[in-house]
Amino acid sequence: MAKRVLMLGTFDSKGEEYSFLRDRIIENGCEVASINAGVDGSTELFPVDVEADAVAAAGGDSLASLRAKRDRGNAMTVMNAGAAVLVRKMFDEGKFDGIIGMGGSGGTGIVTSAMRNLPVGVPKFCVSTLAAGDISPFVGTKDIVMMPSIADVSGINRISRTILSRAAGAICGMVNSTVPEATSERPLIAASMFGNTTTCVDACREALDKAGYEVLVFHATGTGGRILESLANEKLVDAVLDITTTEWADELCGGILTAGPERLDCAGKSGLPQLIVPGCIDMCNFGSMASIPDRFKTGERNFYEWTPEVTLMRTTVEENRQLGQIFAAKANAATGPVAFLFPLKGVSMLDADGDRFCDRDADQAFFTAVRDNVREDIRVEEIDANINDREFSARAVEIMLELISEVDGIRLNF
Repeated sequence: MAKRVLMLGTFDSKGEEYSFLRDRIIENGCEVASINAGVDGSTELFPVDVEADAVAAAGGDSLASLRAKRDRGNAMTVMNAGAAVLVRKMFDEGKFDGIIGMGGSGGTGIVTSAMRNLPVGVPKFCVSTLAAGDISPFVGTKDIVMMPSIADVSGINRISRTILSRAAGAICGMVNSTVPEATSERPLIAASMFGNTTTCVDACREALDKAGYEVLVFHATGTGGRILESLANEKLVDAVLDITTTEWADELCGGILTAGPERLDCAGKSGLPQLIVPGCIDMCNFGSMASIPDRFKTGERNFYEWTPEVTLMRTTVEENRQLGQIFAAKANAATGPVAFLFPLKGVSMLDADGDRFCDRDADQAFFTAVRDNVREDIRVEEIDANINDREFSARAVEIMLELISEVDGIRLNF
């Protein structure tokens, strides 16, 4: 049976482009369903399964009302919400296998809002004029493939003909690909990693794999932390090994890799076993040296050019004290087993003895703030090692397994 691809878009302004895309999808052997989210009309170039009036209604308004108000921002909000509801409903009813859309800022917003309402693993493809910029608001924590349109999405020409044909091939390839089933369903542990903690996390992952657990590693670049939190919130993982909590340094100092103030919330709220390590809280991330905010250029801040595109700033004693208070408050709110493990010889590779970010006063400010503010029943351990030393990763695994053993239904029997 042929796979079905859902086309979602504003057919009032992009009917020609979607008609071309539809033909290419059919040529690739897939069926096509369609939803029109265009407020100003539809298209007669191809059959439309769901029209804009249904999208507006699902978003809590009527198409006539949106047209009368002539408020584009309000219309986008309503159509975004309605598209997300209808697309999820159609998916739950088994009416499509993957989704594709295109557009500028408005079309991209509608298409990706619906895609974000679908489970991870459902093929999602968006051709966008914005795909070469910061796409994090559109992708969120989902597996959305964003393809730059190169030229504007306006008519069929030598550029759009190629781009849309490749997009059709991509989504058809995605829906027709097979995913091998896992040979066994092992308990899942989410772990956080950074370049500066890779040695530690790799060692933990290898040890936990031998113990019978599957480890999902997330790069702590803001998006990675948000995805980790979302999986913990939905209880799609069984435990969290939070080795790299650097995103909180960016949240506090205004860096570019923040995961938001909810970081460290969800494992605790979900009652999941959680080991918290202050990995890479010694560094806040900025872009190139030229991008560093002026407020940090005065004084004696310690900067390190990690790459030409990434500049690291060492966090101060006061910033680490504040981070310790925040981490303690997050742990205090946890409903499941939680523990801290501190590496006394550096919280990152750069914080190792004698290295560029080595500042034991700053590290101790964090450790002390946690101890002074955390609940008495929460375990706080320290080890005289760098975070990337073998003895540290070995102890982290031991504590993680001990925390897991406190929760029924997770521990494996080998």
